[in-house]
Amino acid sequence: MKLTVSLQVTLDGVAQANGGNNEEMDPGFTRGGWALPHNDADAVQYILDTWRRPDAFLLGRKTYSLFETFWGPRDGDGSFGEAISSKPKYLVSTTVASPSWEPTTVIADDVAARVRELKAQAGGELLVVGSTSLARWLLENELVDELNLVQFPVIVGEGERLFPAQGTDFALKLIDSQVFDTGIVALTYRVGGRPEYA
Repeated sequence: MKLTVSLQVTLDGVAQANGGNNEEMDPGFTRGGWALPHNDADAVQYILDTWRRPDAFLLGRKTYSLFETFWGPRDGDGSFGEAISSKPKYLVSTTVASPSWEPTTVIADDVAARVRELKAQAGGELLVVGSTSLARWLLENELVDELNLVQFPVIVGEGERLFPAQGTDFALKLIDSQVFDTGIVALTYRVGGRPEYA
C-alpha cells in the first residue's frame, strides 16, 4: 500500500490552521484561515478527489479529534465528510483507547512497525491529511512514498511548518503538478533516496 502525505501549505511552508484558528489546538496563533480567501472551486475539487481516492486514512490525534467533530457529523454530505467517514481510519495515539468514529483502529505503540505492516498490503493507498507532526515523523522514518502539497499563494510569517529547520534530506521526483486560477499550486512528488550535492 502506498503511503501519501497530502497537506495544504503556505509559500513559507506553514501547514497550521489552514481553515481557521482553533484556540484549543493553536493557542496564540492568530493567522489561521489563510486558505479560505482563495476561493477556488477547481482546487477544492482537486483536494476532494484526493480525499476520495485512498483505501484508508492515517491521522494524528489532534487532527483526528478535530475532523471527528467537524467531518464526522457530515458523513452523508457527498463531500469531505463522506469521503473520510466512509473509509477505515488509523489513529496514532497513546491517549485514545476507544474511538467512537467508526471505522477506526488505534495505533498506540511500535508505530513504525504497524505502518510498515499496512504498507506491505497489496495495492491501495494510505493517506495522511492534516497531522503535520505525524507527517514529519513519517518522513524522518522514511515511510512516505509520495508527498502531495497544495501550496497557497500567501506568506504567513509564523506558525508550524511542515519541514523543520534541520532534518533528514530527501530526493524528490515531481510526478504531477497543477496550477489553479487563484495561484494555488498542487505538487505531487515521489520520495526516495538522498539528494546529490555539487
